[in-house]
Amino acid sequence: MLAGLEKRYGPKRFRVLGFPCNDFANEEPGDLPEIAAFCRREYGATYQLFDKVHCVGREIHPIYHWLTTQPLKPGKVEWNFAKFLIGRDGTLVGRWAPATDPDSRLIRNAIDQALKEAAPRE
Repeated sequence: MLAGLEKRYGPKRFRVLGFPCNDFANEEPGDLPEIAAFCRREYGATYQLFDKVHCVGREIHPIYHWLTTQPLKPGKVEWNFAKFLIGRDGTLVGRWAPATDPDSRLIRNAIDQALKEAAPRE
């Protein structure tokens, strides 16, 4: 899960940031403390969660507007748990569908590559 990624890569200054959203089938109707408690209980989440935002529609949050208009893979967020990887230089380096397991080799390889490219040269 996402918490496992932060635990695994946290020592390399990798962070998971969660942006709850209730835009899909009323899946996150609660407030931030309720959502955070649920994520801790169900997913072991210890990563930072932000206030609920919109990721589609007219009220789309600026971060999602930016994420969904990048040339790497533009397009609307399909559902909750879409995953985006942003490099240390602020560029979007990966995007995965909600069904993609956060611990998949595909995502881990992309994180490894991004961290390798961001590592200081000796």
